[in-house]
Amino acid sequence: MESPTSGAASPVPHVRLIFALVIAAFFMDIIDASIVQVALPSIQTEFRASLADSQWIYGAYAITLAGFLMLMGRAGDVYGQKKIFIAGLVVFTIASFSGGLAPSLLSLVISRLVQGIGAAMTTVTAFAIFIGLYPEGPQRNRAMGFIVAVLSGGFAAGATAGGVLTTFLGWRSVMFVNVPIGIVTALLCTKYLPGGGGWLKNQHLDIPGALTVTAGTILMVYGLTNAASPTLGLASAWTIAPLLIAAAFLVSFLAIESRSEAPLMPLGFIRRGSVLTANALALVLTSIVGGISFMMTIYFQDILGYSPLEAGLLVLPPALIFFFVGGWGAARIVNKYGARKTLTLSSALVAVGVLLLFPISATGSYIVTLPGLLIWAMGASIGMPAVNIAAVAGTKHGEEGLASGVINTSFRVGFPVGLAILLTVAGAFDPPPAASASALAKAAAVVAGFQVAIFAGALLGVLAFMIALLLKDGKPQRGPPEGNAPPA
Repeated sequence: MESPTSGAASPVPHVRLIFALVIAAFFMDIIDASIVQVALPSIQTEFRASLADSQWIYGAYAITLAGFLMLMGRAGDVYGQKKIFIAGLVVFTIASFSGGLAPSLLSLVISRLVQGIGAAMTTVTAFAIFIGLYPEGPQRNRAMGFIVAVLSGGFAAGATAGGVLTTFLGWRSVMFVNVPIGIVTALLCTKYLPGGGGWLKNQHLDIPGALTVTAGTILMVYGLTNAASPTLGLASAWTIAPLLIAAAFLVSFLAIESRSEAPLMPLGFIRRGSVLTANALALVLTSIVGGISFMMTIYFQDILGYSPLEAGLLVLPPALIFFFVGGWGAARIVNKYGARKTLTLSSALVAVGVLLLFPISATGSYIVTLPGLLIWAMGASIGMPAVNIAAVAGTKHGEEGLASGVINTSFRVGFPVGLAILLTVAGAFDPPPAASASALAKAAAVVAGFQVAIFAGALLGVLAFMIALLLKDGKPQRGPPEGNAPPA
C-alpha cells in the first residue's frame, strides 16, 4: 500500500510522527483557549481589573490569531511550511513564557497578542501540512476525524487542567504549561519535518494584499468583539467605526487581488468547486456554536446557579459526542454519503437542537436543556470535519497554505460573528426590569432575551441547511484503506 504523499509521487518519511506534530500544534491552541478561560477570574482578581478589561486577555489572542491566518498560510506556500511552522512554535512558546511572568494586565495582553500571531503561524501551516500529508479521500477523512477526537478531548482536558493548575499553582502556571510542549515540538520538527522552500517558485508574497486582508480581518474581529460587549454593543462608535474601516480594507483587498500577478488569494480559487460554499457554511455553523455555547454557559452559572466546576461537568455529554461521533463517526458518514448529504444532515440537526433549547426558564433545570444540547452537538460534531473536508477538496499542490488560511479564517471569524448577532438580539429583546424587581424577575428578563436569541440561532441553522444544499459534491472516493492512516 502507498504511503501518504505531500502532493508528489515520493512518500513522506516518518508520516505518523509528523501527523503527531501537527496534532501537537492544534492541541496547544485548543488547550490554551480552554485553560485560560478558567483562569480569567483569578487573573482579574490579581490585577484588580474590570470584567470588560479582563476579557481582552482572550480577545487579544483571538484578534491576532484570526487576522494573521491568511497571511501566514500563504507565506508557508511561498517560503516553506516548515519554516513558518517552526517559527510560529518559537513565537508561541516565548509569548507563553512572557505571559506567565507578566507584571501587569497590559503586559499580559501584549503577550497574548504575540501569542495569537504564533498560533496563527502554527495552526494554519499545521493544517496545510496535513492536507499535503494525506491524499484526498477516505484516508484524509479518517485522519481529520482523529484530529477532531483529539482536540475535543483536549478542550475538556484544558478546562479541567486549568482548574487544577489555577487552584494549586496559581494562574501563571496555565501560561507556562505550553512552554515544554512548544520546545519539544519545535525540536522534533527541526529534525523530522520535511524541509525545502515553498512550492510557489519565483513568487514573492503579495505585500499589499497581505496588509489589507490582515488589517481588515483584525479590525472586523475587534469590532465584532465590541459588538458582543455588554458595555458597548452594536450601536457603539467603537463597534461601527472598526467595522466600516474593516469593510474598506477588505474591499481594497479584493480589488488588489483582481489585478495582482501573484495574488495572496487568487479569486479563481474561491470560485472553484465547493470552496466558497464550504467557507460560508463554516462561518454560519461556527457562529451558531459560538453564540449558543456562550449563552448556555451564562444560563447555567448566572441563572441556574451552578458553579464553574458543575457547569463544566454539565457539558460533558455533548463533549463526549464530539469526541466519539466527530472523531470517528463523521469520517465514515462522509466516506459513505459525501460531504453534501453529511452537511445537510448536520445543519438540520443543529437547527432542531438549538430550537429545543427554547423552553429554558429562570426556574428551569439542566434536564430541560439536555435533549437540545445532545442533538445540537450531534449535528455540529459531524458538520465540522465535513466542512473542513469540503473546503480543501480539489486543493492543488502549492495551495495547501492558501486553502488552510481561508477555511481557518472562516472558522475563527464565525465565533465573534455569532456572539455579536445572538447577544445583540438577546439584548434587544431583554425587557429591562424595574429597579425594585426581585432577583427572579431580573433572571426571567435575561432568559426572555436568550429565548429570542435561541430562535435566531435556529434560523441560522436553517440558513446553514440551505447553504449545504448548494454544495457541489462529487462522488465519494472509495478504495482500500491506506496503510499509514492513524489508528482509531
